[in-house]
Amino acid sequence: MLALADYHRTVELGLAACFREDGPAPNVEPKAAVHTGAISAIVFGSDQGLVGQFNEVVADHAIEALAASPGNCRVWAVGERVHARLADSGLPLLGLFAVPNSVQAITPLVGRIQIASEGHRDADRNALLWVFHNRPMPGALYEPVRQRLLPLDAQWRQRLAKIHWPTVNLPEVRGSTIATLRVLIREYLFISLFRACAESLASENASRLAAMQRADKNINDLLERLHGAFHQLRQSAIDEELFDVVSGFEALGGSH
Repeated sequence: MLALADYHRTVELGLAACFREDGPAPNVEPKAAVHTGAISAIVFGSDQGLVGQFNEVVADHAIEALAASPGNCRVWAVGERVHARLADSGLPLLGLFAVPNSVQAITPLVGRIQIASEGHRDADRNALLWVFHNRPMPGALYEPVRQRLLPLDAQWRQRLAKIHWPTVNLPEVRGSTIATLRVLIREYLFISLFRACAESLASENASRLAAMQRADKNINDLLERLHGAFHQLRQSAIDEELFDVVSGFEALGGSH
């Protein structure tokens, strides 16, 4: 996670350096985009169980956010379980992607998501693209987060241009600024989706670990209660046998 965060920061610094240079920014609106209200959303969940409320938390977060936004929305789900949760809410679902089972499988998934989203974005270039996922937190916890990826408008450009350069040596873009910007924008979108998927997988594993730990604790507590009940019953049986022996001995002694 730290390496992904550092790389994401590096890409943003590269974009900030390009935006400080004189020249047009490709694929970036010169003015604030007039949003039509259409929203495309990607929700990362899980395909397997034993994750507690993992899918419910991120799905409810997405449902609440999309319900509060005017306009039409369309949703892609990553994971069968979160897909079912979103379908029950009545959201229009455009597709289902399988959750990657390894880090190497994240890159192909991101490529398929980009192709699907761009295909629908051609009809409305001002549509918003949001990503919903769970982000890991210390202590095997996680929290649902939302990130806006598109459109790359003037507000997004101004935010990046204000990023403070970490050294006193200011950067200089060599070669074509437009070509550099195109590469960095593609990398920005890719690493944003890659990071969201990786954080979702990390949160899923943390949730599964926490669920297994709770199950293990419940099993241990149940075993302790069963052992206690067993020892109590055994002690009661022994006491009854001793009482019968003592009563029989006293009865025999009284007869003599």
